[in-house]
Amino acid sequence: MMLGFLLARAGVDVLVLEKHGDFLRDFRGDTVHPSTLELMYELGLLEEFLKRPHQELRRIAVQIGEERVWGGDLSHLPTHAKFLAFMPQWDFLNFLAERASAYPEFKLRMQAEVFELINENGSVRGARARTAQGELSVRADLVVGTDGRTSTVRQKAGLAVTDQGAPMDVLWMRISRKESDPEQSLGRVSAGRMMVTINRGEYWQCAFLIPKGGIEETKARGVDKLREDIAMLVPHFRDRVDELQSWDDIKLLTVKVDRLEKWFKPGLLCIGDAAHAMSPVGGVGINLAVQDAVAAANILATPLQLGKVNPALLERVQRRREFPTRVTQRLQIVIQNRVIRRVLGAAQPLSVPWVVKLMQKWPVLLRIPGRAIGMGARPEHIRTPDVHRAGSRLGS
Repeated sequence: MMLGFLLARAGVDVLVLEKHGDFLRDFRGDTVHPSTLELMYELGLLEEFLKRPHQELRRIAVQIGEERVWGGDLSHLPTHAKFLAFMPQWDFLNFLAERASAYPEFKLRMQAEVFELINENGSVRGARARTAQGELSVRADLVVGTDGRTSTVRQKAGLAVTDQGAPMDVLWMRISRKESDPEQSLGRVSAGRMMVTINRGEYWQCAFLIPKGGIEETKARGVDKLREDIAMLVPHFRDRVDELQSWDDIKLLTVKVDRLEKWFKPGLLCIGDAAHAMSPVGGVGINLAVQDAVAAANILATPLQLGKVNPALLERVQRRREFPTRVTQRLQIVIQNRVIRRVLGAAQPLSVPWVVKLMQKWPVLLRIPGRAIGMGARPEHIRTPDVHRAGSRLGS
């Protein structure tokens, strides 16, 4: 959606194909980081964007056993918004779709599920989609696959994937929120258990971590056991964990960390989770995808206007974004293996790691993880113009 918006804004004809009828799907990556909020500022949309319902997080807190500690500080970032914004992804997508629809070059087709690529002479020349009205064939100078970690586009393109591995899966659920509850979104850790609670205003969005492939064993122990584990981690949930009446109230996220060896072929490019599925660690997935979109627009807008997109330009996009992807995934894997794996396998009470104790003693050190989470490696900036604005021209 971001790429379509930026290309249409730059005068490039764009069609976005969305397989669902709306964006109202829960349990999606909903943390909008300062790096993404800064892009909204550069587009002149930040103030309007933040009028949408959201919660803000400036310092990251973690509860380890009975002790609550700080894990990161975003208040010193060199951005206009120095916080994480928790906003349902459907609100973010609707906001971008509304702004993009102001440009005549932008078209959005809902209930259009791509199932096949159009190949001619070794190049991708378009895609075919199933719609309520029948099959739709679309020819294009460039097809961009943004269809997530189970991407049909990358599978049909035959692009090779390297699996980086993950030691956990995640159970997502909602638990109601009371006025007496704390405001702070929080990570909670105890021996053998790990959970993240995100303040959504009227409810808590909760992520309960389980060992990789452990869903059947978890189900075999029963919902009552899961409710007991949640109440142990979050005592003020004890009076409402019964809201989780069955496994229908709990959604499984199978965690993947993978990366395409090659993100492109003639006429086709993959970005976001279609190019690199991210761990939920740090909530960076949506933000890395947005950064990919900005880089792709910066590199490709003028060539698309001129009809001169070639594999060398698509390779430039991959080179630009592969470094931050590798750095982010490496950090996620280190945290997964050295922290999450040990926590889920622990039988004894946990103590606060020495490095976290050091950050409590010297709070300036909290800026380091704050910057890593809030900005990431190589944040992008808007380089494409709004050709509909007076005095603006493509490539300026």
